[in-house]
Amino acid sequence: MNTDQGRDGDRDGDRDADTSAPTASATATAEEPRPTPADAVPPLALRPAHPTDAPVIAAIHQAARRATMPYLPPQRRTHDEVTRWIREIVLPQCHTVVAVRGPELLGYAAVRGDLLEQLYLRPDARRSGIGTRLLAEAQRHRPDGLSLHVFQLNAEARAFYAHHGFRVVATDDGSGNMENLAALTLHWAPAARPLSPRGTP
Repeated sequence: MNTDQGRDGDRDGDRDADTSAPTASATATAEEPRPTPADAVPPLALRPAHPTDAPVIAAIHQAARRATMPYLPPQRRTHDEVTRWIREIVLPQCHTVVAVRGPELLGYAAVRGDLLEQLYLRPDARRSGIGTRLLAEAQRHRPDGLSLHVFQLNAEARAFYAHHGFRVVATDDGSGNMENLAALTLHWAPAARPLSPRGTP
């Protein structure tokens, strides 16, 4: 599991103090600054990915891999090439959802068949519950079970998926991926429902 935008700087510097008393007309027209309500921050939402999201999804994909998997070989594909891959391969072939907050796209998950092929977050959006929301959506889409591949070196991702009920079902010495890194196949299956006693609905 893996996720750039800078933050606005201070808007204003310190202002000179004004020690003069305001006039009656000034006090009548001046408005007190209103505190920003807590609900001004848009809620997190999940929606289907659109082709127009491809450039941002590509940027998240690349940034997340750099931030969370520094052991990977240097990326050889350009942003335009990754964007084309997202738009022409991933989106047509996968059930892809994005996590958004207002206009910001923070992460995405792509499922093909019963395989979770991609789950990446913008680096500054990690550890905020977004990955869990995306994974839950992937599980909702494949309620009978879900598999994925993860590098053995990716201890953080392995712990995340183990926490959500995934178990190792196969190993790979690296010959099965283009990075040539040992990998694991993980699988999640829904918990078996307890049998109802005979005679109960």
